[in-house]
Amino acid sequence: MDITTFRAFKSRNYRLYFTGQSISLIGTWMQKTAVSWVIYTLTHSTLMLGVTLFASQFPSFLFSLMGGVVSDRYNRFRVLLLTQFASMVQAVLLAVLILLKHYEVWEILSLSVMLGIINAFDVPARQSLVYEMVEDKNDLPNALALNSSMVNLSRLIGPAIAGLILEGLGDGACFVGNAMSFVAVIASLLMMRLPKYVKKEHKKNVFGELREGFSYIKRTPSILFVLVMLALMSLMVLPFSTLIPYYARDVFKGTATTFGIIDSFIGLGAFSGAIFLASQKPGANLPKILFINTIVFGVGLMLFSHEGIYPLALLFVTIAGFGMMSQVTVSNTLIQTTVDPAMRGRVISFYAMAFFGMQPLGGLLVGAISKWVGTKDTLMGEGVAALLVAGLHWRHLRSEKRKAKVKKVVIDPTVVHAVQS
Repeated sequence: MDITTFRAFKSRNYRLYFTGQSISLIGTWMQKTAVSWVIYTLTHSTLMLGVTLFASQFPSFLFSLMGGVVSDRYNRFRVLLLTQFASMVQAVLLAVLILLKHYEVWEILSLSVMLGIINAFDVPARQSLVYEMVEDKNDLPNALALNSSMVNLSRLIGPAIAGLILEGLGDGACFVGNAMSFVAVIASLLMMRLPKYVKKEHKKNVFGELREGFSYIKRTPSILFVLVMLALMSLMVLPFSTLIPYYARDVFKGTATTFGIIDSFIGLGAFSGAIFLASQKPGANLPKILFINTIVFGVGLMLFSHEGIYPLALLFVTIAGFGMMSQVTVSNTLIQTTVDPAMRGRVISFYAMAFFGMQPLGGLLVGAISKWVGTKDTLMGEGVAALLVAGLHWRHLRSEKRKAKVKKVVIDPTVVHAVQS
């Protein structure tokens, strides 16, 4: 690792964003861990874990296209500031509910739905604004990789802290911690010095702009392929995390701390993968990296699925976390570096649909299948599904390579001369 790993930090606005968001994300992962543990403790049902994921993410699927249009039509900075305030309000309400000790599953699910709606508008604005935070646009892939390292470092730290707090101070403290963490990200946003917002004229209505975004994706095969592959992974593989409480409690006979540790080792693998990506030099073959890491992800899940020895299970889930990281980060980078700036918000909203929309459906699917064939075999099947998706990546890479060779034959004067001779 060298200084180029952190070259995006040359931009002051990005440094502020990274610092504030890092603190907030630790709180977010504390809350996610606590919600999963509270739901599983109340219901002892892996299906309800899938329902919880569905409640928190499916609203993002329903409203993300609208969120993309809002990001393209209005001041993204103000949209992001508003969504962060709204997220803080949701966290406070959840903390109060848990602290009062008189809560039902439906109440937690209702607040999860509220967060999902907020995220539908937050993600397109936040991801699009990163482009404006980075002064040297050549540093954008590095900034996106560092974003992923931030998310996954918080996933490493947040669940571990949550596990200790759940046992030592109770579930309410986790939710209070998340509510307080939003102060950091809001403060960092207010300290930024972004270019003055220039209002643009929009001749089309909201639905016209939605159709325009969809048409742009259809005629841009490279972006369309990335979105389809991410959707498949989000539906069939990424929901594996909903089954982790089962392994913590029933396989390894552990407590909330065990759950937090397993989740943290997933984060450790993902963080390592993000740093690996951030260390790549400009021009790295990202599609090939995505293909290889999809295989790593699948193999890691298959090895973890039936492992009964705790230290080995932690090793295998770390390997899975390493491969998992590429699904979101590389996909985001490939989109952000090729998309037309005027379409950025809308295309990212489709990216959010592929990621947030398919996962809750996958969570329900995984929860239902686990009741039918067993949790371990379900997780094994998710690993196999990752390998099948990797096969589609391999076919795409070979197809692109053939197209590049044909193009070279057509435009290379020496080749054309040799053919004519």
